[in-house]
Amino acid sequence: MRPVIQVDVIETSELGDRSYIAHDGTSAVVVDPQRDIDRVLDLLASRNLTCVLVLETHIHNDYVTGGHELARRTGAVYGVNAADDVSFERRPLRDGDLLDAGSLRVRVISTPGHTDTHLAYVVEAGPSAPVVFTGGSLLFGSVGRTDLVDPARTHELTHAQYRSAHRLAHELTDETQVMPTHGFGSFCSASANVGGVSSTIGDQKQQNDALLETDENAFVERLVAGLTVYPSYYAQMGVRNRQGPGPVDLSTPELTEPDELHRRLLNGEWVVDLRDRTAYAAGHVPGTVSIDLGGQFSTYLGWLMPWGAELTLIGESAGQIEEARRQLVRIGIDELDAALVGTPAELMAERGLPATYRKASFADLAEVLGQPGVVVLDVRRDDERAASHLPGSAHAPLHRLLDSLDTLPEGRLWVHCVSGYRSAIAASLLQRAGREVVWIADDYTNAAALL
Repeated sequence: MRPVIQVDVIETSELGDRSYIAHDGTSAVVVDPQRDIDRVLDLLASRNLTCVLVLETHIHNDYVTGGHELARRTGAVYGVNAADDVSFERRPLRDGDLLDAGSLRVRVISTPGHTDTHLAYVVEAGPSAPVVFTGGSLLFGSVGRTDLVDPARTHELTHAQYRSAHRLAHELTDETQVMPTHGFGSFCSASANVGGVSSTIGDQKQQNDALLETDENAFVERLVAGLTVYPSYYAQMGVRNRQGPGPVDLSTPELTEPDELHRRLLNGEWVVDLRDRTAYAAGHVPGTVSIDLGGQFSTYLGWLMPWGAELTLIGESAGQIEEARRQLVRIGIDELDAALVGTPAELMAERGLPATYRKASFADLAEVLGQPGVVVLDVRRDDERAASHLPGSAHAPLHRLLDSLDTLPEGRLWVHCVSGYRSAIAASLLQRAGREVVWIADDYTNAAALL
């Protein structure tokens, strides 16, 4: 039987990323594995595959890699760019290197831009169409952002990103499958993607901003102008990844008693309620923060909480705590200081009634808009507000909200974002700070009549 390339995708939708296992039915190449490598190991075992190579397209900025530990556990060769300053042994890779994994042949292509040392990997075998793993370089309809290495070098790296995209388009055949790591909601993407679950080089020639633009300077200026804010915890990720991250504990931590919870709240520590944001609004332990586990939980927790702060989680079940822990280790938060399971009434333990705040719509806001004491607070990003905003509204982007508390207008704050996810977090932070809030749990398109 002639060898063919098979690819399994491991989705991490919470971070907008994908990891990949490319194999020939026997030998496997794993590209950009996330920290929770049990998902990779389980898939390798279910396919009866031997992991031969573990490859990093770049030193990641949005998550802590599982590559170092996966290579150690499986005995695979760990491939990282030779130019990366790391604290562990690896196979140093350079442009043009060729690697073998069973019947698969892997070619290394230098694709700087997203980072200085970014690499792409072209996998070939027999009659199969080649597959290129593009990491944060060529995404679906876009490219990776270029301001993560050094803001002062953004223009330089954007020029490099443009040339890398064109190099891939020039050197690879149209039928080559394109498999990026970022770009499925990740903040590492420079702009919105065209969507879809698969693509080819030929598709990208018809869809990708970098390939459709013939003027390199025009592309650079447009991409740089469109870059938006990214999570603050990104500054911690590269450091961890260069150290060679080790194993993590994904088990359920020992649960804490309510008395300990209230001691931590009195100390002003971060206590995060994982429940659905609507349930939180209807009743919660005062002083907690609502970050719904159903959305970009780890992204916003890592963005808002001071790095290294003590963290307590409240969940409806042990399974919810376990899922939160899994998401947190992906961004390097390996230890929980405390965890509790129970309803707000149970956790209050005769210390009073749970706190609440009103859930409202934009139609509800229309009925009170202009009345004394009603303040509309927009917690979207600057670029979102510049595109459209409610006249007279105050503005404090969620990622800057804690630094803006003293500057917010007096009155009852009606808090909105685009969908209600970020505004729910903001409402809980504001109530924690002593403000009276109304959470607008509505889609911003329904605010059209108020514009």
